[in-house]
Amino acid sequence: MQKLYDNSMEAMFFFNRQGKVLAMNPAAEQIVNEDVLQQLYQGKAQAICGVCRGYMSDTELRTCLACYFTSPESEEFSSFQVYLDTKDKGMVPYAATYHTIDRENGIYVFMLRDLTRQFKTQEKFYQNKMMKHVIEAQENERKRISRELHDSVAQELMSAVIDLRVLKYMTADEELLKKMKQTEASMTRLLDDIRNLAVELRPAALDDFGLEAAFRSHFKKINESYGFTIVFDSGLEQRRYSNELETVIYRIGQEAILNALKYAQVDMIHVSLQDNDNLLQLIVEDDGAGFNPGDAPTGTGLGLYGMQERAELVGGHVNIFSAAGRGTRIVVEIPVQPQPQEQ
Repeated sequence: MQKLYDNSMEAMFFFNRQGKVLAMNPAAEQIVNEDVLQQLYQGKAQAICGVCRGYMSDTELRTCLACYFTSPESEEFSSFQVYLDTKDKGMVPYAATYHTIDRENGIYVFMLRDLTRQFKTQEKFYQNKMMKHVIEAQENERKRISRELHDSVAQELMSAVIDLRVLKYMTADEELLKKMKQTEASMTRLLDDIRNLAVELRPAALDDFGLEAAFRSHFKKINESYGFTIVFDSGLEQRRYSNELETVIYRIGQEAILNALKYAQVDMIHVSLQDNDNLLQLIVEDDGAGFNPGDAPTGTGLGLYGMQERAELVGGHVNIFSAAGRGTRIVVEIPVQPQPQEQ
């Protein structure tokens, strides 16, 4: 029992009815400053109020109402969370218990267990949950705008182009015909831009046909627009995956290829999309300029951070292998659940 008392990670304070500290284990002594310790040993239990920032009640995040020091006989708040301004760690949340161990002699024990790690885990979980909702809302809005551009704006513009073509046969005025041809060409270019924007916002192929079709369509447009060659190797065991997973892989692939376009200084990259042993793997590789991962990024660095963040939301991870002058290799791995076989 003595070893448990001495080596416990939980801080233990023993008080009498008058609020004087009878004993405290080493873990407790590490929490508060020397002057507070001296006051506690002298029977000034309220000294702990100088480092206490309140406890959590059912209705408030931090409060001092009905504190256990003001009513030590009460068992109403025998288990709670409390916040202390500690000696070395600053503000720390603790899981606390305060209960009677000898009612006849009025001896109480106050025990504290550090919740910092649990709070960080909980905060990370909450952040991931909120990020999932944000990304889902973004993708839904992208999809809505993309459909609106394609089905409404583009169609109306196409109708206007057709009307303009018909009007050309209704006049022999050379000056007017020249102007109408120029307007038709401008409207046609605008129509192409709108269609490309609709695809960039949310490719219909991703929703209708899946990852492989969406990537092939995206690579074709990149080649047509920039003369940039993408060698694509795909070996998927499943035709479709969850909407969330397909979106994550596609957006990470988009970002990785965009980075290669901007910084790699090459005209060809290799992309591999494989599904082996319930692990979906995307590899984007180039033989270009590369970079040293420890150096400050050429751009904002948010693209690389965003790729990692998206992968983590679906239980995956991103590894980046690069060196100055030796190219870059981005490997994305995400676990997938096997789909039930159709009967």
